[in-house]
Amino acid sequence: MMHPDERPDTTAGDPEIRIGENAISSLLAHYFQFEETLGMNTAKGAVPSLPRSSRSSPHPLLSRVIPGMSYAEDTGTEDLSSPEELPKRIIAVIPAYNEELTIGTVVLATRQYVDHVIVVDDGSTDRTARIATLAGAEVLENSINLGKAQALMKGFARARHYGPLAVVMLDADGQHNPAEIPELAKPVLSGKADMVVGSRFLNGTNRIPKYRVLGQKTLDLATKVGSGIPCTDSQSGFRVLGRRALANLDFYSEGYNIESDMLAHFAGRGLTVAEVPIGITYDVTNGHKKHALAHGLDVLGHIIGIIGYRRPLITFGIPGAVMTFLGAGMSVYTVTELYTGGTFHSIMFVGGITLLILGLLLVTTSLILNSLVQVVKMGKA
Repeated sequence: MMHPDERPDTTAGDPEIRIGENAISSLLAHYFQFEETLGMNTAKGAVPSLPRSSRSSPHPLLSRVIPGMSYAEDTGTEDLSSPEELPKRIIAVIPAYNEELTIGTVVLATRQYVDHVIVVDDGSTDRTARIATLAGAEVLENSINLGKAQALMKGFARARHYGPLAVVMLDADGQHNPAEIPELAKPVLSGKADMVVGSRFLNGTNRIPKYRVLGQKTLDLATKVGSGIPCTDSQSGFRVLGRRALANLDFYSEGYNIESDMLAHFAGRGLTVAEVPIGITYDVTNGHKKHALAHGLDVLGHIIGIIGYRRPLITFGIPGAVMTFLGAGMSVYTVTELYTGGTFHSIMFVGGITLLILGLLLVTTSLILNSLVQVVKMGKA
């Protein structure tokens, strides 16, 4: 843009040119004063800005976790490319629902170990989205509460846009320690695993309530039967997904079932799953949104459904066989007693016949479902 004095068709005294040097200086002074005030009144401004020399050097944890990551040397010229257009090596996805008390702390702590943080505000009615934004996260918002699974899927879809090497998923309530992200990500970044699950039970120092241990072990056993993966903490929400895992998120899940659904789905695709010990903190400000018993029963029912679909012979065939033999035994016993002793146990006879019929139905159902599963597998092959 040319200076007014340099324009051929205007002069400095032209009445249309009203901005002089004093006016420009005044506008700049007001601008810098506003910028300083804004910095003092936002969470982002509260974090001291690093000098250019510090920004150009790699983060010590990132350079250790990702060997070969290159950072441009400071040439003294400003990089005009938008951060949104640059690839991200490690991205964190955090689903959040009414977590205004903890989300800011979790985002700030997580940003130290990743290149980008995505918070999915799942229909919160508090200031979760605002605080997450001020803390430096990219915030995606659901107009209504859709559940953890849908929030995570939305975050994963956005994360794939950046082409990351790994995506970390963790909770917004502060139970997980972001400082453990580098160790959790190592197997994925080294190519040894497609997904890493942070296990609370591999860390001997965690103080986990006994009722949680009982519930988790029950769900772990059911998940193992359904997926074939012997995971020690199948419900852990602290995980790292590699590129193959991100490319295979083509399944539907609801609520808190996503952890089990991931294991079952990835096992079916032949992906490698590893475990790394993590710590856990249950003494948080805003605990689990759902009662532990209700949560466990909901997930267990879902897992049984998965087992029924994937392994019908186990789900229906084994119980059916047991009921068939038990019913047949009860029926034979009552008939024998009738002919030898003259006593007829009507209740036992009716119960035996009922069990026999139900058992045969379950066995037949399991055989039919197993045949359908084999046909589906052959079709996919």
